[in-house]
Amino acid sequence: MTLLEVAGLVKRFPLRHALTRRVTGHLTAVDGVSFHVRQGETLGLVGESGCGKSTTARLVTRLSTPTQGRVSFDGHDLTALDEEGLRPIRRDLQMIFQDPFSSLNPRKTAGQIIEAAFRYQGLRPADGEIAELLERVGLRAEHAERLPHQFSGGQAQRVGIARALALRPKLVVCDEPVSALDVSVQAQILNLLRDLQEDYRLSYVFIAHDLGAVRQVCTRIAVMYLGTIVEIAERDELFAGPAHPYTAALLSAVPIPDPRVERARPRVLLKGDLPSPADPPGGCPFRTRCPRARERCAAEKPVLDGRVACHYPLEGTA
Repeated sequence: MTLLEVAGLVKRFPLRHALTRRVTGHLTAVDGVSFHVRQGETLGLVGESGCGKSTTARLVTRLSTPTQGRVSFDGHDLTALDEEGLRPIRRDLQMIFQDPFSSLNPRKTAGQIIEAAFRYQGLRPADGEIAELLERVGLRAEHAERLPHQFSGGQAQRVGIARALALRPKLVVCDEPVSALDVSVQAQILNLLRDLQEDYRLSYVFIAHDLGAVRQVCTRIAVMYLGTIVEIAERDELFAGPAHPYTAALLSAVPIPDPRVERARPRVLLKGDLPSPADPPGGCPFRTRCPRARERCAAEKPVLDGRVACHYPLEGTA
């Protein structure tokens, strides 16, 4: 069963003159993104910083309004609803943010922060429910009386996870939930998310730039570059043989624990920097950094057809 379906999602931000404030152009942060999430699965969304991952997360959860496209969740067209219409749906669609401290009210205790999720829906938590939520994410009941600044980064993120779980959602969008944490804490949070998925039958959209973390929790992976999805495939299929040159470059940057294999394996080094979304290259957005780019890449933008959006995909994969 398809729980979330995103079709042709576009988000443009106006660029204004510093003095006159007139619109001089537009920055396209998300450019025609389409994907779906089935019930019970985890879709990973990966790419470099600035590729549009977090903007896509905010569009999917309707924290931001798309310029074009459609977001359907559990049979509801979210793009056609106002805030009042979205309120009951937000019970089933929650988000975990990258920086736990900026997403938690510094003047409220952990218990009050979690309780606010119930109040937004006109509900009250049952006796002991907040303590149970805190214990389920690895905290103690007495942590409910602490303010956010009294937690470590990992503990604060657990409070954010408890808040997202409070209303028993169907889908949780995780916007780089471990990137601000120490490596040892990252592993604990990833294990927690996997356990919670089994216990609560959750679906995830897991956003990250670290393919190593994505491999641990995701069943399918979509690779983003400059606001577009350039490849999407099952996790094992993608790691076994990437079809897009950009995916191959990302995978070559993932360290391998065996030193001998790590030293011997070939590296895929990208030239140049990520182009500006305000002035993207014509044709294929990756062509300015692609070692396989040809004349067709400059003249024609590839379309995501099944697995990969590339005129000249890597051999034996697409």
